[in-house]
Amino acid sequence: MYREHTKEVRIGNRVIGGGNPILIQSMTNTKTEDVEATVAQILELEAAGCDIIRSTVPTLEAAKALGEIKKRIHIPIVADIHFDYRMAIAAIENGADKIRINPGNIGSAERVKAVVDKAKEYNIPIRVGVNSGSLEKNIVEKYGKVTAEGLVESALDKVKMIEDMGYDNLVVSIKSSDVLMCAKAHELLAPKCPYPLHVGITEAGTLFRGNIKSAIGLGIILNQGIGDTIRVSLTGNPVNEIASAKQILKTLGLRKGGVEVVSCPTCGRTNIDLIGLANEVEKMVTEFDDLDIKVAVMGCVVNGPGEAKEADIGIAGGKGEGLLIKKGQVVRKLPESELLSTLREELAHWNDKADE
Repeated sequence: MYREHTKEVRIGNRVIGGGNPILIQSMTNTKTEDVEATVAQILELEAAGCDIIRSTVPTLEAAKALGEIKKRIHIPIVADIHFDYRMAIAAIENGADKIRINPGNIGSAERVKAVVDKAKEYNIPIRVGVNSGSLEKNIVEKYGKVTAEGLVESALDKVKMIEDMGYDNLVVSIKSSDVLMCAKAHELLAPKCPYPLHVGITEAGTLFRGNIKSAIGLGIILNQGIGDTIRVSLTGNPVNEIASAKQILKTLGLRKGGVEVVSCPTCGRTNIDLIGLANEVEKMVTEFDDLDIKVAVMGCVVNGPGEAKEADIGIAGGKGEGLLIKKGQVVRKLPESELLSTLREELAHWNDKADE
């Protein structure tokens, strides 16, 4: 596993790399200068399970806001920097736990060194980010187009530049909106890079398309043992990114905890509003995030108990009534109107026992 051998890097009160758990990141979409709005969004992301948050720093006012924001949140904050090296320096001086730069758009080597020297002074990591959309012209010309090989070459060039400046407190990311190119780039980079990798499919899209692209891309990459921290990039409320990232990690067996909901796709035997019921259960189980169990929501009493036998607990609908199931065994029959409330009571009881 590549991730077991990457360098450990501390970001505020969190650590990535060296086989530590894969951490989930997101990015605020508020104006960073608006402290109240930014703090409110970060606290919402924290509650959803975000481990590290990134905020853009395009102005000195935004850099100064980081100090106040940091006092009121509980997870590390990363400053996202583009073009102006002075913003990186100001962000570090105002408490950023990490900075994200693309040395290719920061400017001269002297400007990059000024940022590196400031990071060294404060001992905070630099995330070296390379995107397919900003790949250098000479590399694109060398390969004839944007390629996985070009992304890797660009990233390793930037890493060497900073290493030659005497700093190796680094995290590396190479992103593309092309899923298969992104996966190939990570496969090429992992054996050549000792630093933790931040993995994601950039500009993935809206909730529907973005989730599919991210699940496929991150699934391919993470399942090869590559990646130390991830972000699911979605157009919309960033809270959705956290739920998606958690589900990807759980599906791959890379994160435990939280209730897993399985439900059947419905068929002609379904006599209840299974879609509505399953959605209600999906919302409800977020109240029991410390439980590590599987809940089944099945559409009929014919196959429901058998199909739910691998679940710890489940409900199956009938015509005006349903069943409460545990480990594939019918516990009791219930009116349809009581299925959801009974399941909630059972989960609460389960949660109480877990806390004892």
